[in-house]
Amino acid sequence: MQRGARFWIVTVAAGVALATTTALGLWQWGRAETKRALLAQQQAQRDAPALDWDEVRGAAAQGRLDVLHGRAVRLRGRWVHEATVYLDNRPLHGQGGFIVVTPLLAPAGTAALLVQRGWVPRDPRDRARVPPLEAADGEVEVEGRLAPPPSRLFQLGADARGPIRQNIDVAAAAAEWRLPLLAASVQQVGQGARARDGTPLVREWPVVAVPPEKHLAYATQWFALAGLIAGLYVWFQLILPRRRRR
Repeated sequence: MQRGARFWIVTVAAGVALATTTALGLWQWGRAETKRALLAQQQAQRDAPALDWDEVRGAAAQGRLDVLHGRAVRLRGRWVHEATVYLDNRPLHGQGGFIVVTPLLAPAGTAALLVQRGWVPRDPRDRARVPPLEAADGEVEVEGRLAPPPSRLFQLGADARGPIRQNIDVAAAAAEWRLPLLAASVQQVGQGARARDGTPLVREWPVVAVPPEKHLAYATQWFALAGLIAGLYVWFQLILPRRRRR
């Protein structure tokens, strides 16, 4: 292969590699900025006054519930204990367990929300056993954060009936339990909650999966690789040939 042809092949390859690594670095930098904006939005939502049923119902009627995700809520209502569900395959810190979900019915039955009450570990000796919850009758006050409906996991076939389920579909659950469920949920906060057998309900709700700093680290690596490619190209394609000709 002639020297001129080899020079241009290396130049094109270096240009493509340099453009790719730079673009990846800029993409990761943009992801970091997006995560920063998301964290700022979540902090603003947490600092805003707690919502009540009227505000939640009003947002639902306008199709704006998703705008309020992360807002604090303080809701009074009645637990629908017969509709309590244990969402399966929700590990925490490497341990298998369930997310406990119970609908909360507003006074006068005008609306209901799925409340994610906390995480409980699975009994390794009996996979079908679930810890019974305190069946508080009458009106209760629930504090938490408005969130999307519980996350869905892959499953084969339709949603099962019974207390242990893989997923909850809000529309199907509303029809099954004959409840006016809104298309959202509440991640309950507060400590000290326990099942009747003493099993604690762990309430650790994720905020952001990947912090901005990790994206910045990835961006730095891509930019460093781009700099290395540029440096090697200049050395082997420009400086070294000139030194040899001298």
